[in-house]
Amino acid sequence: MIRHVLITGAAGFIGSNLADDLLKSGIKVSGIDNFDPFYDRSIKEANILRAMANELYELHEGDIRDSVFVNHCFESLDPDIVIHLAAKAGVRPSLSDPAAYYDVNVMGTLNILGAMKKHGIKKMLFASSSSVYGNNKKIPFSESDNVDRPVSPYAASKKAGELLCHTFHHLYKMDIFCLRFFTVYGPRQRPDLAINKFTRAILNDNEITVYGDGTTSRDYTHIDDIIQGIRMAIYKLQGFDIFNLGESKTISLNRLVSILEQYTGKKARKQYMPLQEGDVFQTYADIGRARSMLGYAPAVEFESGISNYIQWYRNSNE
Repeated sequence: MIRHVLITGAAGFIGSNLADDLLKSGIKVSGIDNFDPFYDRSIKEANILRAMANELYELHEGDIRDSVFVNHCFESLDPDIVIHLAAKAGVRPSLSDPAAYYDVNVMGTLNILGAMKKHGIKKMLFASSSSVYGNNKKIPFSESDNVDRPVSPYAASKKAGELLCHTFHHLYKMDIFCLRFFTVYGPRQRPDLAINKFTRAILNDNEITVYGDGTTSRDYTHIDDIIQGIRMAIYKLQGFDIFNLGESKTISLNRLVSILEQYTGKKARKQYMPLQEGDVFQTYADIGRARSMLGYAPAVEFESGISNYIQWYRNSNE
């Protein structure tokens, strides 16, 4: 039975939503976050307001690259399972500072795994990314596909994290699942991501930047479905495995903008720019393994998810 979960990146988009969900089930949650200045600290502080009011929640502010801090957390907390979400995020920014992405996403992950080994903690879910598939020609993307051709430092760092997880599973018999998330959206989405940026711009009558001709597409996955997948994985965690967590549908950039226009009731002002280095043309998840082995069943239709997101955005910005 899982009584105590440690979440790294606990004040972020996915981490804060996951913490709230676990707390509702009476599970103790300890969080680690360094409040990285990638976006405003106040956003993360707002994310965890509800959790901080719960006696089953505690937050430890610090950096996963600090091995002394990490080991102190593991020694004092003794969680049943680690859900490792902390990472330096963003495909495009990783092109300008790849060293920082490797420092956090690879060395930070190594610190977490090392502390688990030292303190006898055997279970972890690792947040990977659909970006590891690169410009995969075969669709939908399957966990058995070759992922040796990432097209951004961020994607390469996530692939490296998966390899470290397998190594620690092999050497120290840890149970680790790597979950490849596909373009997660919903309440508390990071401000640098398209749905948040576009919604904010459209509602404020600002231009949105469309990279390419709008035909690139993504497999958008609602946060509620991601949380469901994580919860399923917690209770099925045994051995080492990799699972796609997506919606298994694709939405083009042009279609996304059209849906945002529909639910904001406003017309987007578009500025077209060339495709950016590091971006992939399409993501599309084959979720057959997650369905059959975890019981994963995404349920939030995209238009419904967008409608709810815009309502949340308006309410939270009033």
